[in-house]
This record gives sequence, C-alpha cells and structure tokens, in this order.
Amino acid sequence: MSKIIPLISSGTAGPLGVLHLPRLWQKASLEAAGKLADGYPGIGAGYDQMVLDGLGIDKDAFVAHIATKPTYLECETFVKENGSKVDVDSIAELNAAITGYIHTDDVCDSIFKDLGVSEGIPRDAVNLNNLDDWAGFHAAEIA
Repeated sequence: MSKIIPLISSGTAGPLGVLHLPRLWQKASLEAAGKLADGYPGIGAGYDQMVLDGLGIDKDAFVAHIATKPTYLECETFVKENGSKVDVDSIAELNAAITGYIHTDDVCDSIFKDLGVSEGIPRDAVNLNNLDDWAGFHAAEIA
C-alpha cells in the first residue's frame, strides 16, 4: 500500500472558512486508512491541535468522526454541530493565528537545509510547510 504525502495547504479553507481544516481532515483520514506518509502525524500538536482548540472540538470526538470516513463536507458539518467556537469572530481569530505563525529559527533552518536554500524563502509556517511537503512529494513520487 502506498503512503500519501498530504498536499492540501494549511492556507486552504473550505466553505466554513477555517484555514487548515481541509488539511487536518486529509491527514487524519489518511492516518485512519493507514495511508499517511511516514513522518506526518494524523493529528499533531501544532496547527492540527490549534484548529481543534480554536473551534472548540474534542480531539477524541474528532478522531471517532474521522473513523466513519466522512467526506470533507461531512467533516465540516460535524465541526459546525460539535464545535463550541464556530462563529465568525472565533474563526477569524483562528485564521489570523494560523497565517501569523512563524516557525522557530531551528525549524526554519532545518527546512531551509532540507530544501537546499539559505535565504529568500518566506519564514511563515504555511509557506515553509508547503515547500517542505512539495519537496517530500517530489522526492517520493517524481525524482
């Protein structure tokens, strides 16, 4: 069985308008199916937990819902029905936290090293994570 590198960006939102939620759904779904690429958590401590906390979603309840193999829109319905913070202001605050997050210098330096660059790359986590995913995809599937 092939393992899949998630390529939905943390900067992507679905109809609900929550950044990273489509990526969280994809990663958690791939993990539940045993298809998530090595090195990727289904639900990690960074953006994944930030989204669950920012929406007021219980992690165990989310994992149980993902086990039902929902489509993305079914996942959003679950979030709307179970989240305690799905109002416009809470979503805007969460999105600002996601777009404003900057990796530590150590993380940036590690990603820069893996990419073979030393400067000229945005340091925000959304862009660095995209570049890291794309490089991993290229190495696994193209090169």
